[in-house]
Amino acid sequence: MGRTILGAVVGLAVAMLAMLLIEGLATMLFPPPPGIDPSSEAALAELVAKATPAMKAMVVFGWLLASFVGGWVAAKISRAHRVGAALVVGAAVVLGVIFNAVALPYPLWMTALGVLLPIPLAWWAARIATPRVAL
Repeated sequence: MGRTILGAVVGLAVAMLAMLLIEGLATMLFPPPPGIDPSSEAALAELVAKATPAMKAMVVFGWLLASFVGGWVAAKISRAHRVGAALVVGAAVVLGVIFNAVALPYPLWMTALGVLLPIPLAWWAARIATPRVAL
Protein backbone atom coordinates (compact mmCIF):
# COMPACT_ATOMS: atom_id res chain seq x y z
CA MET A 1 0.00 0.00 0.00
CA GLY A 2 2.91 2.33 0.74
CA ARG A 3 4.28 2.01 -2.80
CA THR A 4 0.84 2.72 -4.23
CA ILE A 5 0.53 5.94 -2.23
CA LEU A 6 4.11 6.90 -3.10
CA GLY A 7 3.42 6.17 -6.76
CA ALA A 8 0.30 8.32 -6.76
CA VAL A 9 2.09 11.21 -5.02
CA VAL A 10 5.12 11.09 -7.30
CA GLY A 11 2.85 10.65 -10.32
CA LEU A 12 0.90 13.75 -9.31
CA ALA A 13 4.14 15.72 -8.95
CA VAL A 14 5.30 14.58 -12.40
CA ALA A 15 1.90 15.44 -13.85
CA MET A 16 2.05 18.94 -12.40
CA LEU A 17 5.57 19.41 -13.74
CA ALA A 18 4.51 18.25 -17.22
CA MET A 19 1.56 20.65 -17.21
CA LEU A 20 3.70 23.55 -16.07
CA LEU A 21 6.34 22.82 -18.71
CA ILE A 22 3.84 22.67 -21.57
CA GLU A 23 1.95 25.76 -20.37
CA GLY A 24 5.28 27.58 -19.95
CA LEU A 25 6.25 26.62 -23.50
CA ALA A 26 2.85 27.77 -24.74
CA THR A 27 3.34 31.12 -22.97
CA MET A 28 6.77 31.49 -24.59
CA LEU A 29 5.37 30.71 -28.04
CA PHE A 30 2.26 32.84 -27.54
CA PRO A 31 3.21 35.58 -25.06
CA PRO A 32 0.38 37.35 -23.26
CA PRO A 33 -0.17 41.01 -24.03
CA PRO A 34 1.76 43.43 -21.83
CA GLY A 35 0.10 44.50 -18.60
CA ILE A 36 -1.69 41.21 -17.81
CA ASP A 37 -1.70 40.56 -14.07
CA PRO A 38 -1.55 36.75 -13.59
CA SER A 39 -2.85 37.08 -10.04
CA SER A 40 -6.09 38.70 -11.25
CA GLU A 41 -8.87 36.26 -12.12
CA ALA A 42 -10.48 38.81 -14.43
CA ALA A 43 -7.21 39.30 -16.32
CA LEU A 44 -6.76 35.53 -16.64
CA ALA A 45 -10.33 35.18 -17.93
CA GLU A 46 -9.61 37.85 -20.55
CA LEU A 47 -6.37 36.09 -21.48
CA VAL A 48 -8.17 32.75 -21.96
CA ALA A 49 -10.90 34.42 -24.01
CA LYS A 50 -8.35 36.05 -26.32
CA ALA A 51 -5.96 33.08 -26.59
CA THR A 52 -5.35 31.64 -30.03
CA PRO A 53 -6.66 28.16 -30.85
CA ALA A 54 -3.05 26.92 -30.95
CA MET A 55 -2.44 28.20 -27.43
CA LYS A 56 -5.64 26.55 -26.22
CA ALA A 57 -4.64 23.29 -27.93
CA MET A 58 -1.27 23.39 -26.17
CA VAL A 59 -3.00 23.80 -22.81
CA VAL A 60 -5.17 20.75 -23.53
CA PHE A 61 -2.07 18.85 -24.69
CA GLY A 62 -0.46 19.73 -21.35
CA TRP A 63 -3.40 18.29 -19.44
CA LEU A 64 -3.37 15.09 -21.48
CA LEU A 65 0.40 14.67 -21.36
CA ALA A 66 0.31 15.24 -17.61
CA SER A 67 -2.26 12.51 -17.17
CA PHE A 68 -0.28 10.07 -19.30
CA VAL A 69 3.23 10.63 -17.92
CA GLY A 70 1.98 11.06 -14.35
CA GLY A 71 -0.06 7.88 -14.65
CA TRP A 72 2.90 6.01 -16.11
CA VAL A 73 5.20 7.10 -13.28
CA ALA A 74 2.56 6.25 -10.67
CA ALA A 75 2.09 2.79 -12.17
CA LYS A 76 5.83 2.14 -12.42
CA ILE A 77 6.36 2.97 -8.74
CA SER A 78 3.29 1.12 -7.50
CA ARG A 79 3.42 -2.64 -7.69
CA ALA A 80 0.24 -3.95 -6.15
CA HIS A 81 -2.20 -1.37 -7.53
CA ARG A 82 -0.63 0.05 -10.68
CA VAL A 83 -3.87 0.96 -12.40
CA GLY A 84 -5.33 2.48 -9.23
CA ALA A 85 -2.29 4.70 -8.69
CA ALA A 86 -2.41 5.86 -12.31
CA LEU A 87 -6.15 6.54 -12.13
CA VAL A 88 -5.59 8.78 -9.10
CA VAL A 89 -3.42 10.96 -11.33
CA GLY A 90 -5.99 10.96 -14.14
CA ALA A 91 -8.79 11.84 -11.72
CA ALA A 92 -6.73 14.68 -10.23
CA VAL A 93 -6.16 16.12 -13.70
CA VAL A 94 -9.91 15.93 -14.40
CA LEU A 95 -10.65 17.70 -11.11
CA GLY A 96 -8.12 20.39 -11.98
CA VAL A 97 -9.72 20.89 -15.39
CA ILE A 98 -13.17 21.18 -13.82
CA PHE A 99 -11.89 23.66 -11.24
CA ASN A 100 -10.27 25.77 -13.98
CA ALA A 101 -13.34 25.55 -16.21
CA VAL A 102 -15.49 26.94 -13.40
CA ALA A 103 -13.05 29.80 -12.78
CA LEU A 104 -12.10 30.62 -16.38
CA PRO A 105 -14.11 30.80 -19.62
CA TYR A 106 -12.62 27.80 -21.42
CA PRO A 107 -14.35 26.84 -24.64
CA LEU A 108 -16.52 23.73 -24.41
CA TRP A 109 -14.14 21.66 -26.56
CA MET A 110 -11.27 22.29 -24.11
CA THR A 111 -13.34 21.33 -21.10
CA ALA A 112 -14.78 18.27 -22.85
CA LEU A 113 -11.35 16.95 -23.84
CA GLY A 114 -9.95 17.77 -20.41
CA VAL A 115 -12.74 15.87 -18.68
CA LEU A 116 -13.11 12.90 -21.03
CA LEU A 117 -9.52 11.94 -21.91
CA PRO A 118 -7.24 12.08 -18.83
CA ILE A 119 -8.63 8.98 -17.10
CA PRO A 120 -8.43 6.74 -20.19
CA LEU A 121 -4.90 8.06 -20.86
CA ALA A 122 -3.84 7.32 -17.29
CA TRP A 123 -5.29 3.83 -17.61
CA TRP A 124 -3.43 3.31 -20.89
CA ALA A 125 -0.20 4.53 -19.29
CA ALA A 126 -0.67 2.01 -16.47
CA ARG A 127 -1.16 -0.76 -19.03
CA ILE A 128 2.05 0.26 -20.80
CA ALA A 129 3.94 0.48 -17.48
CA THR A 130 2.82 -2.98 -16.36
CA PRO A 131 5.36 -5.68 -17.21
CA ARG A 132 4.03 -8.46 -19.40
CA VAL A 133 4.41 -12.02 -18.19
CA ALA A 134 5.66 -14.43 -20.83
CA LEU A 135 3.51 -17.52 -21.15
